[in-house]
Amino acid sequence: MAFIKLTLVTFGLFYAVALSGIYAFQRDLQYFPTHRDPAPETLGLTGVEPVALAAPDGETLVLWFSPPETGRPVILFLHGNAGEIADRADRLAFYQARGYGTAFLSWRGYGGSTGSPSETGLLTDAKAAYDYLRGLGIPPDRIVLVGESLGTGPAVIIAAQNPVAAVILEAPYSAAVDIARRAYPWLPVGLLMKDQYRSRDHIAGIRAPLLILHGAKDRVIPQGFGKRLFDLAKEPKTFLSLGPVGHDALFSPDTWEKEAVFIDRTLGP
Repeated sequence: MAFIKLTLVTFGLFYAVALSGIYAFQRDLQYFPTHRDPAPETLGLTGVEPVALAAPDGETLVLWFSPPETGRPVILFLHGNAGEIADRADRLAFYQARGYGTAFLSWRGYGGSTGSPSETGLLTDAKAAYDYLRGLGIPPDRIVLVGESLGTGPAVIIAAQNPVAAVILEAPYSAAVDIARRAYPWLPVGLLMKDQYRSRDHIAGIRAPLLILHGAKDRVIPQGFGKRLFDLAKEPKTFLSLGPVGHDALFSPDTWEKEAVFIDRTLGP
């Protein structure tokens, strides 16, 4: 009996230490920023202006802006966890070739932006980018919000709280905490997790046309999470399975072409 008690006490101590460490360093486990900040022209881009965007909490954000052709929308792009906007140069060039304007935001702590990432911080960043476009005189019915992976969480909240022309969510999650529960069923993640990105609590607030795209073999954010979010969304909405592909399909021009078809059908050529 004494041995059992000692074993339980020892296990409890190790578990408590593990929980303390995970809680203290959880953002290092959740965010994977890189800090490359090349000039757009070194990546073959033309007509792109790097903007030093001042966030209301004092951080300085990098935003790559290019104007639209007459009558075309501006894509406010909120990137995913891996890499930074420089890794999305091909996507930006694709949008430009379609005549779309672009506003590619680098999250705080990513690329050349200052600060450290957090849910509150990323929401602040996304709103600052939206307000920047409005300050340029771009009307809401010309702003298309595109969220990629991690960026879908802030995209949902911005679109639920501000008018936009359309919303595209690539491999979204119902909530980051839902994914964490699946990955770490032995942890009380609902109590420990600071940045939970509960998109499921906000998706019904979106009134703009919505497109969700998700690969059937996505192992980073399984498709079931995107379908759950879609089920909670209001019409008009479209769910498009990308077929038997994984998370890297978000970097495919085939995916971007599907989005362009949706944009042009929704807003007109």
